[in-house]
Amino acid sequence: MTADDAPRYEQDPRDNHLDDGDQLDLADRQALRRVAGLSTELEDVTEVEYRQLRLERVVLIGVWTEGSARDAENSLAELAALAETAGSQVLEGLIQRRDKPDAATFVGSGKAKELRDIVVAQGADTVIADGELTPGQLSQLEAVVKVKVIDRTALILDIFAQHASSREGKAQVSLAQMEYMLPRLRGWGESMSRQAGGAGGSASGGVGTRGPGETKIETDRRRIRTKMAKLRREIKEMKTARDTKRQERKRHEVPSVAIAGYTNAGKSSLLNRLTGAGVLVENALFATLDPTVRRAQTPDGRDYTLVDTVGFVRHLPHQLVEAFRSTLEEVAEADLILHVVDGSDADPEAQLAAVRAVFADVDAHKVPELVVVNKADLADPVVISRLRLQERHLVVVSARTGEGMDELETIVARELPRPAIAVDVLLPYDRGDLVSRVHDEGDQVGQEHVAEGTRVRARVTAALAAELAPYAVSAAAAGA
Repeated sequence: MTADDAPRYEQDPRDNHLDDGDQLDLADRQALRRVAGLSTELEDVTEVEYRQLRLERVVLIGVWTEGSARDAENSLAELAALAETAGSQVLEGLIQRRDKPDAATFVGSGKAKELRDIVVAQGADTVIADGELTPGQLSQLEAVVKVKVIDRTALILDIFAQHASSREGKAQVSLAQMEYMLPRLRGWGESMSRQAGGAGGSASGGVGTRGPGETKIETDRRRIRTKMAKLRREIKEMKTARDTKRQERKRHEVPSVAIAGYTNAGKSSLLNRLTGAGVLVENALFATLDPTVRRAQTPDGRDYTLVDTVGFVRHLPHQLVEAFRSTLEEVAEADLILHVVDGSDADPEAQLAAVRAVFADVDAHKVPELVVVNKADLADPVVISRLRLQERHLVVVSARTGEGMDELETIVARELPRPAIAVDVLLPYDRGDLVSRVHDEGDQVGQEHVAEGTRVRARVTAALAAELAPYAVSAAAAGA
């Protein structure tokens, strides 16, 4: 999206200023502002016909309650990108200035009717709200606009459902969707809650008066709760397997680096650059959902693991954070986080803040963090300079061109924990396996071949030091 294509407000001539702090002008309250530049065209509809959300013509609606006009525009532009990722065609983007969303219809009854007129004029079949709607807001707004209404949370959940490929990923997304759906069963259509007389027909209740519609809701709720319990058990079992693998890596004291950051910031491309892993790289939101663990080496030859994690986004649904908690623990357990941010984004600071909020949720905010500004070949130098001033620990790279990768690898090597225990051992020539492990796992200080074997001085991990203890050179021999 070029500067000319960026979302912008159609300014009301009565409005003298856009960003007026907490004060809301009358014109702001009365206007639904069109955000230009959000329309999308899909050239080949066949590529999205298989998706859970069928190809839809959508109108976006947002409520601007705080921050600047640019913040509101950026949020709606991101919603448009999410809608595109789900396979929809964005026809129109609208923002209303309010002190808070309307409790009944999100935008207020009058604006909801205006929104209905726009939906009819554009031929839209779906409205997507930039926020999480309550069950009441969902059903009441749907009743006014007469087309399907979904919110940002449902849209993100749908995209995750499209992209999940592993058994664990699918289970996590299903659990998140069910947690979201459970309180909203009535909101998905009036037929779900419609009463149907019953045999007795009495309004006083009792046998024969409960309609099949209400019974179906209760049946569905029980079924969903049962399925959720089963999914939680499965995820817990998969978490145990993941923990076992992680503990095995820790037993061998292999340092771990987690690649985390905003969706589509280039995390998988960075992983490929560092390891040659061949992970899927796609210019799409949430292309990676399943953590990828790959082994890499520092320039000085030390092994470490790289974990590519799911991308984050502003207002990431709490259901997803909870469902993916076991996966996100890979970040919390790492020795270093490479926090990747898209240097070409209009608001990289917002990306950083959104991701750090999730770090805090999963208790990863105490892990050392290196901010990696990616896509340097596309970034505005002014933005890069601004980020350098704001972030104490930062490196600028381009995973596409290789720019800055040598500096990144050098910093990673410097930041990773080093073996701490000094050893001086004489290893028999038939224990070449231990010599090899010292090379692979330790920081070698010196090595010489003598008649009795190979004498090695190095700094190694506690586990390896214990295995080397029987071959330690005595203080007297060392002095000799």
